[in-house]
Amino acid sequence: MVGCESGHLGDRTRRRLPSRSTVSVVAVAVRAIRGAIRIDRDERDELLGAVAELLRAVLERNQLTTDELISVIFTVTPDIRSEFPALGARLRGMKDVPLLCAQEIDVPGAMERVVRVMVYVETSAARAEIQHVYLRGAETLRQDIAQ
Repeated sequence: MVGCESGHLGDRTRRRLPSRSTVSVVAVAVRAIRGAIRIDRDERDELLGAVAELLRAVLERNQLTTDELISVIFTVTPDIRSEFPALGARLRGMKDVPLLCAQEIDVPGAMERVVRVMVYVETSAARAEIQHVYLRGAETLRQDIAQ
């Protein structure tokens, strides 16, 4: 960067960087972890339980805590209307993680009653080490990456 030695970040800003006698740098990357789970019925309790199960598996398999989560995007197939999947994450303790819910496009013949998730995390894990999680029959959606 231009001008770093003087405490400036080039022409974009004139804010002084704090001086530190000791700086510890840990290299982390932003990674996206995919996952999906299928539910038997569109019922609130079943949906919330499935979301909790999916998130627990994503975190455990990737050795993550909620502190490492950047954000989570949920999608559901059009036949799921009983509750927002984000509520399942909130009930699991993800109070300060940005969450977003959306509906999948309605493709004829697509698997029904599926909750998908894209979890963005800060991690030192290499991309090849990321464990994508597909449960309860959703493994057939992405056999190339399902673990």
